[in-house]
Amino acid sequence: MPTAFSQLPIRRLTTDDLISCADLSEDRGWPREEHKWGLLLTAGAGYGIDDPSGKGLVTACVLTSYGPGLAAIGMMLVAERYARQGVGRRLMRHVLEEAGDTPVTLHATPNGQPLYEELGFENVGRAEMVCGHFRAPGPATSAAATAAVTIRPATAEDLPAVLRLDSEVFGVDRTHVITRLPAFADQFRVAEEDGVLTGYAAAWPNMATQVVGPLIARDTETAKALITSLAAGTDRPLRTDIDVRHEELLTWAKTNGLGPIAFNAVMAYGVPALPGDWTRRFAPLTVAAG
Repeated sequence: MPTAFSQLPIRRLTTDDLISCADLSEDRGWPREEHKWGLLLTAGAGYGIDDPSGKGLVTACVLTSYGPGLAAIGMMLVAERYARQGVGRRLMRHVLEEAGDTPVTLHATPNGQPLYEELGFENVGRAEMVCGHFRAPGPATSAAATAAVTIRPATAEDLPAVLRLDSEVFGVDRTHVITRLPAFADQFRVAEEDGVLTGYAAAWPNMATQVVGPLIARDTETAKALITSLAAGTDRPLRTDIDVRHEELLTWAKTNGLGPIAFNAVMAYGVPALPGDWTRRFAPLTVAAG
């Protein structure tokens, strides 16, 4: 790494840096995603290095902590003009030091995976991004999928049950993130059977799409019913990142209009596997925060 880069201070980012973070995303060919950056910079801790030329940020990322059990790293970006000069590696090492003994997870693109492996991350899973205009299943299929499941908009009274279910399935307490969903998402749905909450999902705006996440459900049929309900509430294409172990849901989503876009490796540092129950965890809130 050039000496100048090794001496540039790494600082905490705030919501005042939102535009610079979005500019950095755009610089690397990513969507600006200002709405998502806003959530991450308030629910998590952003870190970055200012460009000495005064042109925004050299690099940035966000660490979202869920207590001593887990933290997530996301939005790891280096400006194109400073790529391949060791800046990203330096920032990642700093953020891992900030995390201390807390296990860390992230979703890695194929380009980023070698760096994370070098830093000690191990591959613990895989997620597939799918996107497209959802085509509702036929009446017979839809009736079968929702026969025993009631899907309705979430209310304030549902929040304690949502938090209990989320903590059980995710394996750590995400209260500070999940309580932001009503304001962050355009749609927030719950599934219930006999008065018992069996799943929940949200859809939030991201540029031209609606991102489905989190998606937590008792089983695949409940997950299908939640997605179908969210799709009915928007004219935008849906996008989501589904754990590849949920083969039935992925096949169903593709059959109903969501085409494959990309794969990301799910990686972990300091722990051999992620906590919680993957069988009920279908899609993350965002790959940047788990």
